[in-house]
Amino acid sequence: MRALILTNEFPPHVYGGAGVHVDYLTRELRKLIDVEVRSFAGQPADEGGWRVRAYEPSHDIGAAEPKLKGLWATLSRDIGFVADSVDADVVHCHTWYTHLAGMLARLAYGIPLVITVHSLEPLRPWKREQLGGGYDVSTWIERTALEMADAVIAVSGDTREDVLRLFDIQPDRVQVIHNGIDTTEYAPTSETSTLERYGIDPHRPFVLFVGRVTRQKGIIHLVRAIPQLDPQLGVVLAAGQPDTPEIAAEMEAGVAEARRQHANVTWIPEMLDLASKVQLYSHAAAFCCPSVYEPFGIINLEAMACGCPVVASRVGGIPEVVVDGKTGVLVPLQLGTDEPMAPADAADYERALAEAINALVADSARGSAMGEAGRQRAVAEFSWSSIAARTVDLYRSLPAVTDRSDG
Repeated sequence: MRALILTNEFPPHVYGGAGVHVDYLTRELRKLIDVEVRSFAGQPADEGGWRVRAYEPSHDIGAAEPKLKGLWATLSRDIGFVADSVDADVVHCHTWYTHLAGMLARLAYGIPLVITVHSLEPLRPWKREQLGGGYDVSTWIERTALEMADAVIAVSGDTREDVLRLFDIQPDRVQVIHNGIDTTEYAPTSETSTLERYGIDPHRPFVLFVGRVTRQKGIIHLVRAIPQLDPQLGVVLAAGQPDTPEIAAEMEAGVAEARRQHANVTWIPEMLDLASKVQLYSHAAAFCCPSVYEPFGIINLEAMACGCPVVASRVGGIPEVVVDGKTGVLVPLQLGTDEPMAPADAADYERALAEAINALVADSARGSAMGEAGRQRAVAEFSWSSIAARTVDLYRSLPAVTDRSDG
């Protein structure tokens, strides 16, 4: 069995949950089958049964409109992915960035197409702010690819329901295979060098956010909730890579306002390495995931594996990871995913978020028990080896495209 994995992110260039997923999944897949990864910026490798290649855009996009340059660069890379000969039994795509190449590989080489859904474009309308008309193109590409795919992997049951609601796909083609976690890498540590580097007092309880500055992650809602937090509670925002200049400016203004009302706010405006994140997770009194859209929420699993209790939005796949009242606290979110949150709803949510954080941190025994339960759940339920085995079983179940009817 030979699988061709197509991805935007791959080590050492990983900035989101999809990149983390592909990194760890391929580590386990290569133990079971031959794997080739074609990526936008992965570190090249070539050894028995394992190959990684990185592709640059092959077209001159210098004259393109600024908001469309990323789109044209993506499609140029996709052509490069399939212009090189494909020798595989299945092509497996991750995120819409690779979907055009996956469709072309299916049609040109007659191999089945598998797509893992990490998020869905119709549920991320704020991307129009970032991409302009490119958002219409990405949405069209995603729809066409998902409806063509021989199998769709949803990272949560909630995501599977979204796929079936939004697209014309036979239900038996959509399977749930959760994200996973390496609980040897993500494990509690007593090390504090990262806290010392950023001036974080390890003896003061703090609430932690880790992630990108994007509408989807809800970071602005947490920032607006900071003035309502216990003034003795520290706040650490490990938040970098803003999607747009507009949200970057909004984040800067929000943090400045929060600091005027709360004395202990640390903003680390960069994406941290694994060891640094593990230290922060391990010493935080609570981890906060205020996402307004989250198909799975792998950051919650990272925090749980490090023994940190979680306060998160009750949206998407998060309730399949965080057990409310046992490994964390889920905060209801009144949001129509196809429209922005109303200001009154946003204010209510921010108030509820602050109340949940304050209550959890105030009861240290409850927080410790939740942290221990979260660690146990991460170890027992979300191993990458079992996820890879299920993925290979799915590959093997698919007949060649030339041998099947799309009916």
